[in-house]
Amino acid sequence: MSNKTLSRVVYPGTFDPITKGHLDIIIRAANMFDEIIIGVAASPSKKTMFSLDERVALVQEACIGIERVTVKGFNGLLVDFAKTEAANILIRGLRTTVDFEYEFGLTSMYRKLLPGIESVFLTPAEEFTFLSSTIVREVAIHGGNVESFVPECVSQAIIKKVSDELL
Repeated sequence: MSNKTLSRVVYPGTFDPITKGHLDIIIRAANMFDEIIIGVAASPSKKTMFSLDERVALVQEACIGIERVTVKGFNGLLVDFAKTEAANILIRGLRTTVDFEYEFGLTSMYRKLLPGIESVFLTPAEEFTFLSSTIVREVAIHGGNVESFVPECVSQAIIKKVSDELL
């Protein structure tokens, strides 16, 4: 008889935009945990390419077909969102040692704010270690092709967003 409890985790981020690296982490997390809640952060201090509603919609579309995944936007502290969602595990992606140092510091803060919260760090597949939303936005803004870095729905949304802003 198993005493396994439901593992409900939050994978938070701004996802501006969601990349194939993010999807790699989501798919692998979905194979490890019972339920993944992708928390799309409003991040009012960041100047985002897409609004919160647009980012939530793009993440939802990019995740079609991945079982046990829910996408929700949120404002405020991540630990408050995790508590509201009854999740005690955070998934964080790490590409570099710089990411690790930053995330390690955040993990300590999360534990102070919400005792019992745990962080699980996943590294993306090797072909995505260089990839970030910031890089994708920069390439797109300067007219580069981002199709190989993001899901097709995101690529189309970026093309439209960049062309609308040029008009």
